[in-house]
Amino acid sequence: MNETIRAVMGWRVQTIGALAAGLWLSLASGTASALMFPLPPEDTNVIGEVQVIAADEEDTLLSLGRRYGIGYEEMRRANPEVDVWLPGEGTQVTIPSRFILPEAAREGIVINLAEMRLYYYPGAESDNAGMVETYPISVGRMDWSTPLGKSQITEKTENPYWFPPESILTERREQGRPLPEAVPPGPDNPLGRHKLRLSIPGGAYLIHGTNEPRGIGMRVTHGCIRMFPEDVESLYERLPSGSSVEIVNQPVKAGWLDDKLLVEVHPILPPEAENAFDNVEPPSIMEAVLAVARVLEQGDVRVDHERLAGAVDAADGLPGTVSRSNSHQIALDEAKLPRLLY
Repeated sequence: MNETIRAVMGWRVQTIGALAAGLWLSLASGTASALMFPLPPEDTNVIGEVQVIAADEEDTLLSLGRRYGIGYEEMRRANPEVDVWLPGEGTQVTIPSRFILPEAAREGIVINLAEMRLYYYPGAESDNAGMVETYPISVGRMDWSTPLGKSQITEKTENPYWFPPESILTERREQGRPLPEAVPPGPDNPLGRHKLRLSIPGGAYLIHGTNEPRGIGMRVTHGCIRMFPEDVESLYERLPSGSSVEIVNQPVKAGWLDDKLLVEVHPILPPEAENAFDNVEPPSIMEAVLAVARVLEQGDVRVDHERLAGAVDAADGLPGTVSRSNSHQIALDEAKLPRLLY
C-alpha cells in the first residue's frame, strides 16, 4: 500500500471564507431545507461543516434529517447510539452536513448512488450561480438498480399520472396488492406532485417526489431517484428540459480542504446480497487507495495509512482527515533517527 499511496510536491489549497459555514436555503413549504454552499475552486472539493444540535422532546432522527436536508441512512450512521424514533430531549445529535463533491463535472445534476445524495450546480444565468446545492435521495434496490452514466432531463410533468411498468404490476399481484394500470394524481400516487424524466433508454427512469417521505435516504425505489416533495419542487421550478444529469457510484470520495486530505466513505451492499435490506459492509481498502491516489497530485502531504484504514472500516459517511500533520511527520522522522545512527 505504501507504494500505491504517495504524495507529490507542488500545491496548496486556498479555501474561500464562507465555504465552511455554508448557507441554508429555505424552501416554500417551510418544513425542510436544502443545503447550499459557495462552490469552491476546482482544486478544492470539500463543502459544509458537521453540526451537533440538541434534540427537542418531539424530534426523531427522521424529522431532524428532513429539517436539515439529510437522509435516513446518513442520520442513522452519524448517530449509531441514538434511538431513531426517540432521541430524547437534550440528546446531542450529529448533523452530517459536510461533503466531498463527487468526482464528476460540476454542471447540472450529479447523483452519487453510494451516498444517496444529489448535487445541483446552477448555471451561470441562475440566481444561485457560483453555488452548489445538495439533497438527500432514495435510490434503486438491488433488484431494481439505478443505471449509471450521463443523461438529460427530457420531460417535466406536474401532478403526473403513474403508469406502473409490467414488472411492478406483476410484483404487486404476487404480493396480493394489485395496482391499477394508471394511478391518478393524489395522495396514493408514489410519484408525488412533480416528475422529471431522464433520457436513459426505456424512458422509465425518473427524478420525482413521493407520498412516503420517511423512505428518503434508503434503497427502496424501483430504480428511480426519489426526493422530498419540497426538494423536487424546488428543482422542478428551476431546471429546464435538456439539463444534464450524471449518475455515478462512488462509495469512497477523496478531497482537499486547506492543506489537508480528507476521505468520505459509505458502505456498500456485498455482491452476495439478495435485497436492499441485507447488511452492508465497508468498501475494499483498494477502492479507497485508488480514490486517494487520484487526488494526491493536487497536494503536498503524506497519507496516514492507519487513518485511511480506520475510515474505511467505519464507513460512516463523515469526511475525515487522512493526511499526516507536519508535527506527526517530524515525530515519525525523529523516531527513525536512532536506527539510522547504527
